[in-house]
Amino acid sequence: MTDFRRRFLLAGLFFGLLVMIGTVGYVSIEGRGLLDSAYMTVITLTAVGYSEVFPLTRDERFFTMALLGAGITWMGVWFALLTSFIVELDLAHVMRTRRISKRISNMKNHIIVCGAGRTGRQVIQELAEMDAPWVAIDRDSARVEGLLALYPEGSVLSDDATHDETLMHAGVKEARGLVSCLSADTDNLFVCLSARDLKPDLTIVARAYEEETMDKLYRAGATHVVSPNVSGAIRMASMLLRPSVVSFLDIATRSSELALRMEQTEIRKDSPVSGKTLAEAQIPQATGLIVIALKKAGEQEGSFVFNPVADTRLAWGDELIVLGTEDQIERLRDFLRD
Repeated sequence: MTDFRRRFLLAGLFFGLLVMIGTVGYVSIEGRGLLDSAYMTVITLTAVGYSEVFPLTRDERFFTMALLGAGITWMGVWFALLTSFIVELDLAHVMRTRRISKRISNMKNHIIVCGAGRTGRQVIQELAEMDAPWVAIDRDSARVEGLLALYPEGSVLSDDATHDETLMHAGVKEARGLVSCLSADTDNLFVCLSARDLKPDLTIVARAYEEETMDKLYRAGATHVVSPNVSGAIRMASMLLRPSVVSFLDIATRSSELALRMEQTEIRKDSPVSGKTLAEAQIPQATGLIVIALKKAGEQEGSFVFNPVADTRLAWGDELIVLGTEDQIERLRDFLRD
């Protein structure tokens, strides 16, 4: 784009130089008026075909022919620049779309975010901070361009997320999760139905504006439904009744100074802690993390053992919920792989 600006600037300067030469020429040859000379120069350079402003002498006719040749040359350069600019813009868009499609086709275990509004951008920001692969879908081209400005290497599709073809293009078959935060509950409902049909075991998180829509979204296939109204009301009440708890959670999940995170990690079959008790595993001693809860393998969603005791035995498929810094969490992942 900078190269094109330079080219257009040079073309503009060349045209201005020709206007100046033509005006000075008409004034010098027969002493024509400045305004008439400038006007005669412009209509000659642009080859508009208007009648002559004043009767031309023999010398002025030769000068006009030379000026007309220069003007046609300039016009050819100008139209070539415009054509090149339009073609390159379209080609850049095509190449970017092809590059994004190729990147998505190679992605696995990524998260699809349907909707790049305020909520969608916040979700994407969190995923980006966690280095989790993501694909965003939004039909608003302005939002798409804004998101690509923030994440130049991001995988963003300008399309309708309610269509099955769009979800397939986003790699729903290889995705591990989908977040639907479109602006209308009906659109989120369609996304849930399509995504659940395309991949039955996909984890789907949907946003519901209306409280009565929550049950419909669950029936449509959503794994989790979040209502900003309900969540906001609970938070406001908690800030009045349990302000210290809310402050701690804010610090633990959002503070850049403390940079604590709640994270979950699954115990693999070949993990060195599989079959050991918490006391034997010594996770806090090895990593500095606090084990907050444990979800046993095979238990239904939402079933947790909070503050597990030291003799709790860890098994393959169990999920640990821990609290600590990014470095501590990374140490835990390395510790569980050793």
